[in-house]
Amino acid sequence: MTQPLTSASIGTTTVPEQPRTVAERAPRLDSLTGLRWWAAFAVFAHHMSNLAPLPIHETLAFGTYGVTLFFVLSGFVLTWSARPGVTAPTFYWRRVARIYPSHVVALLLAVPVFYSFTPDPAEWWVKPVAAGVLLLSVVLLQGWSLDPAITFSGNPAAWTLTCEFFFYALHPALHRLFGRVKARGALVLTVLTFAAAFLYRLAAWRWPDSWLGDVPHPVVRLSEFVIGIGIARAMLAGWRVRLRPLWCYLGSAALIAWLLRSREHSFDSPVLRGVADLTRVTTAEWIIVACTAMIAAIAWSDVTGRRSLLRTRPLVRLGEWSFAFYLVHATFVYALRDVYGLQPVAWTNLRWYVPLLLVSLAAAAALHHAVERPLERRLRAWWEGRAERRSTGARRLP
Repeated sequence: MTQPLTSASIGTTTVPEQPRTVAERAPRLDSLTGLRWWAAFAVFAHHMSNLAPLPIHETLAFGTYGVTLFFVLSGFVLTWSARPGVTAPTFYWRRVARIYPSHVVALLLAVPVFYSFTPDPAEWWVKPVAAGVLLLSVVLLQGWSLDPAITFSGNPAAWTLTCEFFFYALHPALHRLFGRVKARGALVLTVLTFAAAFLYRLAAWRWPDSWLGDVPHPVVRLSEFVIGIGIARAMLAGWRVRLRPLWCYLGSAALIAWLLRSREHSFDSPVLRGVADLTRVTTAEWIIVACTAMIAAIAWSDVTGRRSLLRTRPLVRLGEWSFAFYLVHATFVYALRDVYGLQPVAWTNLRWYVPLLLVSLAAAAALHHAVERPLERRLRAWWEGRAERRSTGARRLP
């Protein structure tokens, strides 16, 4: 039997016995904020290989899956923190207020680095100025294109925001769907979403010239967001996560080790060869499994009041800066590559990492405190004031 989260069922966590809203029965999960920082740092480590590659750059390339962790986290956190009575327009406006101001500022910083009226062909990351393409990146539609020159236009990191805005558009409907089921139903829907993602990847591999290869990124990546919704809903409905975070970390490390080995070695055993081929084709889906298990375990650890390094103040603060950090770090990486060129693979390249990390963090902190937080507050206050004025006007009507 499963029970809704209450102070009796989660031990030391102070949650009301009979919660009236989701927000009242869902404790803060600060460890997930700390986890966001490590997702952003993984992407940073991956992008640094475009300037100063290390001998382990093949391992660091898995940092690109930090985006996967972001997408699953997005679905989880939005569902965990959802409050009844919030209308879809209000939800949409709050997401715009949260994302858009930082996006615009980061885009303005990125354009001089990634665009030129006379680009050098040797600098493959610099594109010719094209007003129409840049406009797509302003309104966050570039990620619907499969042309890399468009997908990564403007600020190259912002293609993920196209996906996020698509996810946001669907979240109210998906939240209602998952809200109709209990913990078991939410888990079943989550498993079905996993299965659909695996089947799509296998079908796209089996028929590479079919229409399956033309499905745009926001649709392909939707499963990650839906899975986050599913596990959050299951936990809110009473699902207890029996897995400890440590085992998730060890399992993720073992998965990456296996994926690296399966790429670098051929196996004499037909069974091992088949397993290696299957995991290579479905790498993204196995990473989703690892990210989902990690998020569920870490969230439950917070719910039950266990100690967590991810919940320490420095990591939570870095997690708060992580969105801004994600948006700006590649701009600094490629700005330095423009000046110094690609460095040969060597451990001495570590000397590039600390200064670039510090500069990117300083810019992220400034963007977060000077743009992201104050403009989000102002935009949300404007919307709430507008709604209140409309409500007052409606009450005065005869």
